[in-house]
Amino acid sequence: MLFEPIDLGMSIPKPIKDYRGNSIEPLTNGRIVSLVPSLTELLFDLGLGAHVVGRTKFCIHPADQVQTAKRVGGTKKFQIDQIMALSPDLIVCNKEENYREGVEFLSEHHRVLVTEIYTLDDALRVNAELGYLTKTEDHALAINQEIINGFSQIPVHPEKPKVAYVIWDDPLMVVGKQTFIDDMIKAAGFLNAFDNQERYPVITHQNLAEAAPDRIFLSSEPFPFGDNHIKQFAALVPSAQIELVDGELFSWYGSRLTKSAAYFRTL
Repeated sequence: MLFEPIDLGMSIPKPIKDYRGNSIEPLTNGRIVSLVPSLTELLFDLGLGAHVVGRTKFCIHPADQVQTAKRVGGTKKFQIDQIMALSPDLIVCNKEENYREGVEFLSEHHRVLVTEIYTLDDALRVNAELGYLTKTEDHALAINQEIINGFSQIPVHPEKPKVAYVIWDDPLMVVGKQTFIDDMIKAAGFLNAFDNQERYPVITHQNLAEAAPDRIFLSSEPFPFGDNHIKQFAALVPSAQIELVDGELFSWYGSRLTKSAAYFRTL
């Protein structure tokens, strides 16, 4: 296996704390607002759709179910008044995806769980925590087991291709170290050409060429790369194989990870 999984039993730290350090007890018929698209999908996949009363406009999965939850803006520009009007018992946030001031304000009035997910192990832990908090722990642990089984089947190659994972075009931005995507690149069996740089560095065309990646992955999100960009990058690094990749399967955690490993094997 390419990572060391957490214990899938009852090893998650308890009690689980909210943003203000207060204990969060498991919910009973609770009302949940999720400001994290991938965790919104997880909550629905845990069978909690009836309890998810609010979501962001980027919470698009599962497509046939999320319409039941009220849209409360974006991940960075969520509408605080709309969220508070929903009287949530729990608000699910993420340190990277949501903005601090808004989260701090909401935490003064509601229980706010702020997740930090930079690795696959982090994702498994948060799945287990949400399962515990929503009394769906068995289901959450089954999802975790499916994720681990999938990633354990990714073959380990002695010579790992070096990948530049591009997330924006102008300015040119790639994925660096200490990010969830970086961990996914490595779990998929690749090396990150920019894992010597912080998080999401802006680079030049010359920087990209000098990194000499074997593969250049153009992510489907957040920038809408298309077939027309393949020629552009092929001209920059003629020796690299250029391809469009599914950004959700590299950047979404939660239950989406049950699909990621099979996709990575195709790459």
